[in-house]
Parts: sequence; C-alpha cells; structure tokens
Amino acid sequence: MKNTAKTALMFVLVILIFLSCNTKRSARYSSPEVTMLRNESERKVDVMVGLDHFTSYCWPENVYKPILYPLKTARGTEITRGFPLDPREGERNDHMHQVGIWLNYGKVNGLDFWGNGHRGVKESDGGEIKHLSIESMEEENEEAVLLTRESWIDPEGTELLAEITEYHFIAIDSLRIIDRLTTLKAGSSPVYFDDTKEGMFGIRVARQLELPSDDMVTVLGSDGKPLSQKVKAGDVATGNYRSSEGISGDDVWGTRAGWMNLYGSIADEKISLVVCDHPANQGYPTYWHARGYGLFAANPLGWTDFTDGREKLDFSLQSGEETTFRYRIIISSGVHLTDEEINKLAGEFAHRYK
Repeated sequence: MKNTAKTALMFVLVILIFLSCNTKRSARYSSPEVTMLRNESERKVDVMVGLDHFTSYCWPENVYKPILYPLKTARGTEITRGFPLDPREGERNDHMHQVGIWLNYGKVNGLDFWGNGHRGVKESDGGEIKHLSIESMEEENEEAVLLTRESWIDPEGTELLAEITEYHFIAIDSLRIIDRLTTLKAGSSPVYFDDTKEGMFGIRVARQLELPSDDMVTVLGSDGKPLSQKVKAGDVATGNYRSSEGISGDDVWGTRAGWMNLYGSIADEKISLVVCDHPANQGYPTYWHARGYGLFAANPLGWTDFTDGREKLDFSLQSGEETTFRYRIIISSGVHLTDEEINKLAGEFAHRYK
C-alpha cells in the first residue's frame, strides 16, 4: 500500500510540474489581447495591446483625411513623426500634410488630395477624405478589426469616391501588424487618377528613422518653434531602406518591389518598419515613393515620374466601378527583420486576402 501511495503521489507531482511548465511556456509565447476604445468626442478610436496604446484611428478636423496616429512599437516607442499634431523637439517641420499613416492621391479629377493642408489650411484645389462612420468593431484575442466608411469629396462637398476601409490590428509577441484593405467606388461620374509621384499609401516616420544625410535642415526647438540655426540632417538619423529586390538606401526611390523595409534604431531599440504590397493590387509590384527625409510611401499609380516618362498609367474608374488596395505594415521591436522573415509575413498576407 505504501508503494502504491508513493507511486500515486509521484504521478500527481509529475502532472503538476508538467502543467506548471506548460502554463509558463504558454504565457511566454502567447500573444497579448488587442482591444479598441471608441471616443467620438475626440474623433478617434484607440487601439490597445493589453494595457498599452498601439495606435489610433482618428479624423482630425485640420488634417483633411483619416489617419492612424501615432504608431508605436511593442515597447511603446513612437515611430511616426509628431509634427504637426504633437510637435517634438528635434523634428523637421516640413510637409505638414504628411501625418501618421494615410491613403490618398495627388491628382484625382484634377484635385490634390495628397497635399491638401500643406500650409495648415484647406486648399482651394484640394480634395478631402471625410470620415463618415464606424461601421463595426470586432475583437478576438490577438486581433481586432475596425470597419470604417469615408467619402472623397471636392471643395463643394460633392462625392467623387465612396470608401470602405477594413483595418486588422494584430499583435504577435514583439511584432505589431496592421493590414489595411481599402475599397474605392466611383459615383455617378468617372474618376481619373492622373500620373503623379504624390501618392498613395504613406507614412511619415520619426527623425531617428530618417536616412543619414549631410544636408543642413531646420528642426523644432524645445518650445516647438523652428530653430534659427540649421542642423545636420544625419545627427540622429539611423535609418536605411532595403527592398524585396535587394536595393538599399536612397536608391529605392522610383523602383518596384513587393515590400520595403525601413530599419534603424531609436535609443537602444532596434526597429524594422515594413510595408508590403499585395499581388492583387493595381500595379503590383508597386513603385516606391520612399524618401530619406522620412516619407515612406507605396505608389502604384504614378508611373510617369518614376520612369522619367517612359511609362504612363493614368488609372481610372468608370461610374459604379470599384477597386481595392491592400497593404500590410509590420513593426518589429528589438530586432531588425531578415529578408526571410519578411518574405514569410508577406506571403501570409498575400494568401490571407483576395
């Protein structure tokens, strides 16, 4: 009886140790919960990973398009520029229409949706993307899905394009992922997207992720005002581009690639910021309007500028026609992602959505 009792006790102890180890292992490798907090009075929806703020879908009155802002790593480091909504010391104050993450275009029926607000006011020839409604909000563990409705309008308020956008916010360990699926539908009249480099899916990054340069630039002081003396652009810049085609640095501008990786460091945190194009998108693989000063954009429609006039697209939608643009953003914290890791995530993105 004693041996039987001893054997039973040992069995129970082994089971308890096994369960304890697996509980610890699950906690170590499980992904945190992603949730959303709706705040209509502040014109935003906050996206949370656990208790930490990841980003916000917001529609400020003075930006003239909905944006995701700010964008943070798993450690909570902001990787988007603060200016003009929340200026930070040492930032550039140029191109004030480049805020957070956005999708628009520079020539839509002759209207400039891209540059509207570049002087801090609505332009007479500028188009506006007006937020209309939050259609749905769904949360399931490590992923949250936000569905929104927007309207691309001319200065008189007439709708050119109806927009439905689906955002997938995903957290996997130290990775943060945003999948954006935007469907644009023409109204009662055709819509023409004339060739221009000013488009389309853009991000303006923090100064630390700019590419080093010897140029002298104006930055903001501690009081939020421009310094009278210019500084060297490369003083704090650590960034570098690398495309899926193996091209790097400033040479990526105007080239085509399935994905683009902007990697660098903020303080001691290594960061990769990757944008993936989707094989079903118009113009895949996209041209890249990726600049060293912090503008990071995929432009599938502006062929003329990128090819010195050798190619021309002039994309259009006839009345009632629609098209969908799909993009994935990947943010790593603590490591620079390898080509192999990015290819795996880009491949999963390509197979997930049609």
